[in-house]
Amino acid sequence: MSSPLPPRLTLEELSQLTAPLPDVELHGIDMGWYIVRLHRDESVSLLVNPQGETKRFSGTQWVSRALAPLGFTHGILTWADAADEMIGNPIPPVSAQQRLEHGVRVAFATRH
Repeated sequence: MSSPLPPRLTLEELSQLTAPLPDVELHGIDMGWYIVRLHRDESVSLLVNPQGETKRFSGTQWVSRALAPLGFTHGILTWADAADEMIGNPIPPVSAQQRLEHGVRVAFATRH
């Protein structure tokens, strides 16, 4: 059985994880930025820089270039949709599993 992930991981720490590799969630946020969440069993970890701040990417290709060398082949693209909140409709909480189930699969195929 694999061990749970810590709440935050750097790329260096991610490279040291033992198998199985976690599932990768690329979460789209405002202004074309993406953050990465890693999922394994019931644990979720946020990818951070060495200073512990959330690592942001300006495109999915940059995520691919960071993770493909570590053995990751794909991720699931999810996004935050604030449209309902902006017009006053209640927003039910979405679980990590629901985000992954309804996301879009993205292959990590980096070309130079």
